[in-house]
Amino acid sequence: MKKPTTLIILLICIPIWGQTSKTTDEILVTGLLEKELKFSLDDILKYPSNTIGEVAITNHMGEPRGTAKQLTGVLVKDLLENMELKEESPKRFSEFYLTFVAIDDYKVVYSWNEIFNSPTGEHLFLITSRDGNELKDMPERILVLTPTDFKTGRRHIKGLSRIIVERVK
Repeated sequence: MKKPTTLIILLICIPIWGQTSKTTDEILVTGLLEKELKFSLDDILKYPSNTIGEVAITNHMGEPRGTAKQLTGVLVKDLLENMELKEESPKRFSEFYLTFVAIDDYKVVYSWNEIFNSPTGEHLFLITSRDGNELKDMPERILVLTPTDFKTGRRHIKGLSRIIVERVK
């Protein structure tokens, strides 16, 4: 009788373990670059922080899923400003895109122009504090958010681990 009870308890607990958020402590920027970049939590905090305030998080249908409060963040374009693409002609930078990859393999794509040549780049943040928690204490670190998106959950990246720079073929 003991074995079936133990098995049932284990089966009930497995989904609970799967719900815990994985966190990251650094971002690796790779791909078509002259030199890979790596940012630790301390590196990120050296960049100027912007007050974002409060952002409603919505799902793909625009339904509310929560509110992120007391947000501050670093602009991703500031973080990537020294990134050197493997391309000499700035005219061809428009062919590049960046895939943001979370630790759970969730992916979001931004074009080079979105980040460096449009209003989106002025609102694409790597969150440095949320709900009174500093970056190192945030359960979903490293978090990326574009508060100006109509449906913020689409590009709400929790546990960012790498950014891959690629080129349209």
